[in-house]
Amino acid sequence: MSHLYDSWDPNFKTPFGAVKKEKICFFNLRLPKELQPDYPPVLVLFRPGFKERFINLYRIREEEDCIVWGCGYMPKYVGVHYYYFAYTVNRQRFYIKRVSGHIGNLNDGDLFQLTVYDEDFRTPDFLKGGIMYQIFPDRFAKSGETHGDIPYGRVIREEWGATPWYRPDEHGHVWNNDYFGGDLKGIEEKLPYLADLGVTCIYLNPIFESHENHRYNTANYRNVDPLLGTNEDFRHLCQEARDYGISIILDGVFSHTGADSIYFNKFGRYDTVGAYQSKDSPYYPWYTFDEYPDRYEAWWGIDTLPNVQETNPDYLNYICGEGGVLEYWLSLGAAGFRLDVADELPDKFLTALRTRVKACGEDNIVIGEVWEDASNKEAYGQKRRYLLGDQLDSVMNYPFREAIINFIKGMSSRDFELGIMTIVENYPKESLDVLMNFVSTHDIERAINRFGGESCDDKSKDWMAERYLNDHEYWLGKSRLKAATALMFFLPGVPSIYYGDEAGLQGYKDPFNRRCYPWGREDQDLIAFHKEVGRIRKAYKVFRNGRIRFFRTPEDVVAFARYHKSAGVSVQIYVNRSDQERCVELEHITDTYAVERVEHGRLEGNTVHIEPFGYTVVVTRDTTKI
Repeated sequence: MSHLYDSWDPNFKTPFGAVKKEKICFFNLRLPKELQPDYPPVLVLFRPGFKERFINLYRIREEEDCIVWGCGYMPKYVGVHYYYFAYTVNRQRFYIKRVSGHIGNLNDGDLFQLTVYDEDFRTPDFLKGGIMYQIFPDRFAKSGETHGDIPYGRVIREEWGATPWYRPDEHGHVWNNDYFGGDLKGIEEKLPYLADLGVTCIYLNPIFESHENHRYNTANYRNVDPLLGTNEDFRHLCQEARDYGISIILDGVFSHTGADSIYFNKFGRYDTVGAYQSKDSPYYPWYTFDEYPDRYEAWWGIDTLPNVQETNPDYLNYICGEGGVLEYWLSLGAAGFRLDVADELPDKFLTALRTRVKACGEDNIVIGEVWEDASNKEAYGQKRRYLLGDQLDSVMNYPFREAIINFIKGMSSRDFELGIMTIVENYPKESLDVLMNFVSTHDIERAINRFGGESCDDKSKDWMAERYLNDHEYWLGKSRLKAATALMFFLPGVPSIYYGDEAGLQGYKDPFNRRCYPWGREDQDLIAFHKEVGRIRKAYKVFRNGRIRFFRTPEDVVAFARYHKSAGVSVQIYVNRSDQERCVELEHITDTYAVERVEHGRLEGNTVHIEPFGYTVVVTRDTTKI
């Protein structure tokens, strides 16, 4: 063994990764024989805010070049724990800390992380092994039905697919008041298409009544926006989707409301008495005013989005209480919620939300928007406990997205592995299996633009508005998108297709990443590609909850196996980011695995051929289990 400690290697730590409360975890340290500790080495382990625990290691056995020291630890408290090792030689103290992701050597490095979660933590089965599809409702599909009672101030765009309005008015305000007419009936009409694509879950961006086209400024939590249809339309959509094996989750925007809402009513649109109009309003305690009524706390200072006090008892009950907003939409057929800006929602609110969602059905899901590693995220001065068993089921997987994008654009395969495995190690397995994996969303530029076009980071909205990829840029963006999609579909978690990505839809940042789906102008080759990776994904249970193991490869290739320890099947994935064919030697989990079939790509003898920007899938089986 060349390392003193390796948290990924079962020879050093079992089980791998996060552990359940009150389940024993074993640690082994390998010290060179020439080191003669004055005392037994110790494992130093603690939770932030609590004292360190010093656990003696015992001499386990002697190996060829080292002495193995080990101990067991049974955590009694959920939370993120940190640890390192220490030993003394000639009265001089030495530390073994993390110096390269998971490797420990003599160094003043970082601490290792051990996530301990509730032993009863379970995540919904319906999403595992599935495929998610994200829809921005105004821009996916319109049924052509006439909707009544359309609120004033909206502009209905006649040309489906035209550039969304983005320029501010003379006061510098962007109203986001142009609508293309996508609706719930339109989504319902496209269910056969989505089912054929392999979709098993639709995630809808906000559908509640709101007065901007993104609908993140909620006006009424209990009504579908009139341009999208009615509450009954939503119920019917859920029923029809269920017949296709598709569940629907909603976007929950609970950190703020709209200023133009029944709750705040800044512009007097509603006949309710809003918080802006009177301190006697029942909604006044929901908000925080610095100088009544015109100065108030607002989301990122945007005065159309007044912040709410989520733990105000009345607001908490309105959303999370019996008969509240959550229960109402779940009763209509929703399968759960994706929570906007989850890191801005207090622990008390998240716990109450999960309690209510699960009370309406254990298989309902709660996914949070968290952009960082959600296991050790700190917000508002405290360590968050999203994935410990009493708040979120899982999160939007931005760390995987960044790893995929960066690898496709040149990051080393070793750094890609480190980025993926850090999350795999830190997250509970239950959360890992329902991670929302993606390469595009409504908040970031579409991946095809990121892969093929110029960077938009320092560009103006005017530059982005009519900027389309030329033929070569489109070819490059599409080719790289295919490689990225293969990774997204086969890594742990659930792939999430942002509507139109599968059809070649382009768009830089908001609002140009929210263009209308190009019905009749789809890239059929891209759609066929998504169907094929979806077919392979659904064919093997290892993509539902299997483990992952990476193989050493040349820099342009990422290779890994998804497997179950007991099932005897390993599905090996090889992805090539380059514009040249690459060849690597076939890997095996153990010597007893033999090739059963090649699902995609080419295998000649023991050589895996991977097409430019392509992928190869090889299925092997343990011959001892046949």
